[in-house]
Amino acid sequence: MKTILHIIDTTGPGGAETVFIDLLTRLPKNKFKAVVVIRGKGWVYDELIRRGVTPVLLDAKGSFNWRYLLQLRKIIKQEGVDLIQSHLLGSNVYSALVGLLTGVPVVATFHGAVDIGENERLKGLKFAAINFGTKRIIAVSENLRADIISRTRVNKNKLRTIYNGIAIDEFSRPASDAIRDKFGWSKNTIIVGSLGNVRTAKAYDILLHAAALLKNKSEKFKFVIAGQCNTGLYDKLLSLRAELKLDNDVYFLGFNDNPAEFLSNLDIFLLSSISEGFSIATVQAMATGIPVIATKSGGPEEIISHGENGWLVDAGNPLAIKEGLEQLTDNPLILDKMSKKASDQVKTTFNMARTLSAYEAVYNEIA
Repeated sequence: MKTILHIIDTTGPGGAETVFIDLLTRLPKNKFKAVVVIRGKGWVYDELIRRGVTPVLLDAKGSFNWRYLLQLRKIIKQEGVDLIQSHLLGSNVYSALVGLLTGVPVVATFHGAVDIGENERLKGLKFAAINFGTKRIIAVSENLRADIISRTRVNKNKLRTIYNGIAIDEFSRPASDAIRDKFGWSKNTIIVGSLGNVRTAKAYDILLHAAALLKNKSEKFKFVIAGQCNTGLYDKLLSLRAELKLDNDVYFLGFNDNPAEFLSNLDIFLLSSISEGFSIATVQAMATGIPVIATKSGGPEEIISHGENGWLVDAGNPLAIKEGLEQLTDNPLILDKMSKKASDQVKTTFNMARTLSAYEAVYNEIA
């Protein structure tokens, strides 16, 4: 039995947070004991409690918090931790440092290019710590792995790629008309949905411009976006929506804690991002059995084979999204074929069992 300390930076909902929770709660309990540290209450805390896990809450405010580091060291000694699994840049840095202090091996997972951006403060020092203090560095796609190699000086021999997996059964459900009925849309209305918090990388401004282009030709498309909206960017998007006269065409629904239920309401899933480490929402949509249009934004190119199990368009290009939606809705046979192949792809490549097995293999290599 190995005791693993699981750590993440953030407390709200998101793809990395979902992977964090799935990993620590679904690893075989006869092989691994989970000790969990998070930085405060929020969605992650609530979801852990719902799944029967009580995390330790440690404040890590400030650019660098020595007290947090020492508290981690204390927990490691008290719990007899054999291995540390961290997620996202901040936690990866702290885990690497406490790994150096204690000699406990560290696995650090990166989920997106935002963690390795050129504007990251003290980036060189942070990645030096990660390079020396970790045994393995996980990227959630080959694209992200290549970015880490090109933008940092970490030892590429430590890098592994593990695709995020989902619990497929949770997304196998019949179609729902709840959203259609809520807004009074007809059966002829095509509901295009996106799933993800309002952030710059999601490029919802590009989605709005694509919706405006479509509206000039047809009123049949309606767009719904599920994700947290508590940022200044949201206000800018609302202003843009009004400017483009899309108040009755694009709807921000706020955070949805049941992605499977939301996705079951859609006719098409749209990923409009300009940057994605992986895109677990795309995989969830594919598992639900709805056709997917995604931008070439990193991770999606490894999930989707264009024209086979989904449709890829250039990132940052509203016209490409508009034309992609038109092409697919004008060819229902293509939609049906893609949906079936997408579902099969998720079952074989992006299932939870495969992800857990890959992480377990890494853990067995180093601890």
